[in-house]
Amino acid sequence: MDERDRLAERFEEHRPRLRAVAHRMLGSVSEADDAVQEAWLRAARADTSEVENLAGWLTTVLSRVCLNVLRSRQSRREEPLGDHVRDSAVSGDDGADPEQEAVLADSVGLALLVVLDTLAPAERLAFVLHDLFAVPFDEIGPMLERSPAAARQLASRARRRVKGATPVPDPDLTLQRRVVDAFLAATRGGDFEALVGLLHPGVVLRADRSAVPTPEPIVVHGDHTVARGAMGAMERAMSSEPALVNGAVGLVMAPAGRLLLALSFTFAGGTITEIDVIADPDRLSRLDLAVLDY
Repeated sequence: MDERDRLAERFEEHRPRLRAVAHRMLGSVSEADDAVQEAWLRAARADTSEVENLAGWLTTVLSRVCLNVLRSRQSRREEPLGDHVRDSAVSGDDGADPEQEAVLADSVGLALLVVLDTLAPAERLAFVLHDLFAVPFDEIGPMLERSPAAARQLASRARRRVKGATPVPDPDLTLQRRVVDAFLAATRGGDFEALVGLLHPGVVLRADRSAVPTPEPIVVHGDHTVARGAMGAMERAMSSEPALVNGAVGLVMAPAGRLLLALSFTFAGGTITEIDVIADPDRLSRLDLAVLDY
């Protein structure tokens, strides 16, 4: 067995962990696999004969690949998104493999992916490597061309964003979570009567132009009318998960961790009184999102 074959064999031993790192770093199954493949190509071209810690060395190579992807993704966001966001928000289809995305959602959590997607690339890398994979800041700093102390600050800043401003749930948020979970279950299960029971009789739903295929925003009144609309969004509900949206429990739809749609709720007396359906990219970028860990 020559040196390249031995490297290939050892790389395969580390592939599961590398894929896990890339999944959480990029939030996309296909991009993660591409990043792992690029890491292998770089490793195959390098002289690794004197590398003592191959696992750490490969993690560094992969992290730099992922960092380039995140930076490229961030620069693309400055371009107009056009009708792609609208069409995806309506259909829930962004071309991703549903089975692969389901596996990713189970292993990472859609809400976490959504919040991670709001972080700057360096913050995301520092948080994922340290908090999720226990990589020390002494190793993370050089990846980012920063000091270990600066890497620690990046991870701390990201951690605050991920955890949000309410680390301990209060009774109101707990009740909100129960209502939203029931709303999501009823929508997914097509239970019209259960949906009506969760809505205030005078509930108002507002949806921006990017959320609906109409030239103007829509406003819908009444529990039965809103429930019928929710029944028509059953497919969308399948890829939605609870998250904190502007400090209250809401829903986010994020195929591959890319935020396409958010539902912001207003509650009173254990029922939903208002629903704001948000898909406009500018409005989505201004949302304060955080992970629900209860």
